[in-house]
Amino acid sequence: MLRSFSFYNPTKIYFGKYSLDNLKAELVDYGDTVLLTYGKNAVKSMGLYDQVTDILKDAGKKVVELSGVMPNPTYTKLMEGVKLVKENNVKHKV
Repeated sequence: MLRSFSFYNPTKIYFGKYSLDNLKAELVDYGDTVLLTYGKNAVKSMGLYDQVTDILKDAGKKVVELSGVMPNPTYTKLMEGVKLVKENNVKHKV
């Protein structure tokens, strides 16, 4: 590691058939613009992408996308996300 840092990563995960039904309620903790990250196009081919983007748009959220995120993303991919967050004012209210 080149730099010292602190990492705080609280995560809430819903499991089960109707997990996506919880997304709208969770969005109140986020700003007007959200970053949607995903890997390959499987999320699109199975229809999940459309379901999620519909919920986000119905909630009045602007969606910024970062696709092609691989397991153990590279520093370059991480910095792509950082750039999108900064350029689009993506915020978490908590």
